[in-house]
Amino acid sequence: MAYVDYKTVLQIDNSVTSALEGINRMTRALMDSLGPEWRLKLPSIPLVPVSAQKRWNSLPSENHKEKAKSKSKETTATKNRVPSAGDVEKAKVLKEEGNELVKKGNHKKAIEKYSESLLCSNLESATYSNRALCYLVLKQYTEAVKDCTEALKLDGKNVKAFYRRAQAHKALKDYKSSFADISNLLQIEPRNGPAQKLWQEVKQNLH
Repeated sequence: MAYVDYKTVLQIDNSVTSALEGINRMTRALMDSLGPEWRLKLPSIPLVPVSAQKRWNSLPSENHKEKAKSKSKETTATKNRVPSAGDVEKAKVLKEEGNELVKKGNHKKAIEKYSESLLCSNLESATYSNRALCYLVLKQYTEAVKDCTEALKLDGKNVKAFYRRAQAHKALKDYKSSFADISNLLQIEPRNGPAQKLWQEVKQNLH
């Protein structure tokens, strides 16, 4: 069954080295245990549809850490395809894992989880605004601005995205942009206390 699984993997992506090595190991083991006619005793190998092969070919390399680090790969991989129901579900699970890491104060690891989630599906505004929070904590303000902008493209009333982008703009001393974001937020939620406080702070810097 291990041999069959490795063969299936290679139909999807024939560059996976661990699968190529696995095939070689299993071939030797099967020849030793079953003799020269070992292939006749194998279960049938499922045929992977070409559509699935093409879908996998459009994804970046298998190194997850590189995926997490590379925004350009993330954009290319996700914008060129519509996520399946399975992708959306996986994205949701990864986002929740990111949220748990944030609660524990592990913002670097949380960024990796959110990045993996966005590789599966980039359709959830909250994933971008949550990752923006991590970037804010790590003082990566430009990245925070980018993520909030993506979040607001998906949901123009994402209050957290407005607030976090305003915080990032303020840290970058772009007080006009910060003031604009807070003003937009207060139109949606006029009684938002933290936003009112930030509005006053930014307003002072404008004068």
